[in-house]
Amino acid sequence: MNPSTPAFDAGCRRCERLSDFLTEVRAQHPEYYARPVPPFGDPQAELLIVGLAPGMHGANRTGRPFTGDFAGILLYQTLYDFGFASQPVSAAADDALVLKRCRITNAVKCLPPQNKPVTAEIRRCNDFLRAELATVPAGGVVLALGKIAHDAVLRSVGAPLARYRFAHGAQHELGDLTLLDSYHCSRYNTQTRRLTESMFRDVVRRASELLDSAA
Repeated sequence: MNPSTPAFDAGCRRCERLSDFLTEVRAQHPEYYARPVPPFGDPQAELLIVGLAPGMHGANRTGRPFTGDFAGILLYQTLYDFGFASQPVSAAADDALVLKRCRITNAVKCLPPQNKPVTAEIRRCNDFLRAELATVPAGGVVLALGKIAHDAVLRSVGAPLARYRFAHGAQHELGDLTLLDSYHCSRYNTQTRRLTESMFRDVVRRASELLDSAA
């Protein structure tokens, strides 16, 4: 990574396909945010949550990760229950929600068609994630929501993907940081019961315990 690479670039157009798609979305939904979505939360957070990418009618609409869509319902309620959020609901980017010791970002900052970024797009966005991870203090925890986020974290720290396999509830030590894995809290995963509320709470509880033990 170039040392001058920021953790976020609101004007990024590295990926032609994603930039063109956002132009189309803005034309169809002029009221939508429809730009690269910035990270949200404490800039010096001990817990960094990494999702996949903005959802069409969630973060892409509101401009805040996991805000205004189904996936955010379980995420923000759970963060509130474990003391990482000031309120259990995130409805809009300008509401009163404050994250405590926690920041939320995505492996890919722009909305991809069908919510499926290609490998080249994930790699082009990886510099931003690398810069974000560099701000997490020693003893911090990274919670990856899904395999794409898991792999993106590993790439950003130069860890071999084959050595650290994704599995729900898995815990990996990456130098001074701990990586925890969870299935993504998407509508599909929760409605099919691949991810239950108790499963997700267990992972966030583990993150909280790890941070408390490192304090």
